Amino acid sequence: MSEIFVSTHPIVLHELSVLRDRNTPPAVFRQALHRVALALLQAATGDLDTRKVIVQTPLESAEGLALNVRVGLAPILRAGLGMVEAGLTWLPQAEVWHLGFYRDETTLQPVKYYSPLGTRPLPEVMIVLDPMLATGGSAVAAVNELRRHGARRVKFVGVLAAPEGIARLREAHPEVQIYLAAVDRALNEHGYILPGLGDAGDRQFGTA
Repeated sequence: MSEIFVSTHPIVLHELSVLRDRNTPPAVFRQALHRVALALLQAATGDLDTRKVIVQTPLESAEGLALNVRVGLAPILRAGLGMVEAGLTWLPQAEVWHLGFYRDETTLQPVKYYSPLGTRPLPEVMIVLDPMLATGGSAVAAVNELRRHGARRVKFVGVLAAPEGIARLREAHPEVQIYLAAVDRALNEHGYILPGLGDAGDRQFGTA
C-alpha cells in the first residue's frame, strides 16, 4: 500500500492555518503555499538516488554525493502551479511537465484538456503537485497519464487530503507515495474537503 507522510512540522502547521483562513489575501496565500510545498518536497525527495563524487575544496579534495536521477514536476493545472516555484527552488534541475485537468461539476470526474507527455522520455522520478487531494479523480488521472507514457516512479505532493481521495489514489496506484500537510475530515456533497481551505486555485489567483 501507499506510504503516506503527514507533516507535523510546526512551521508547516502554522502556514496551514494561514492557508485555511478565509481572510488571507491571495498574495499571502501564495507565499504560505510556497513554504508548505517546499517543506513537503524536502520530505518527498529524501530517498532520491545519488552517486559518489570527488570535489576540490579550496584546501583539498573531498568526497561528496550528487543526484543520480532525473526528477520531473507534474503540476495539475491550475492549482498545482502554486507549488512549482517551491519545486524549482528545491530542485533547480527538475523538469516541469504541466498536466491540465478540470473537474466536471456534475459528475465530479476529471476531464483532460492538456498534456505534453509523449514528446520525449520522462524522468525516472515524477512528482505530481496538487494542493488538494479531494475526490482523488485528478490525482488518479494524472498518475494514469504518467504511467501510460512510461513513468517508472511517481510521488504525490499535496497540502490537504480527504480520506476519500487518499483511498481512491491508493486503490488505483498503491505504489505511489503521498506527502501531505494534513488529512481532513471528509468531503461535502460538492466534492470539497471539510474543513479544507476552499478552492486552492481561486484563492491563489484572486478569482474566488
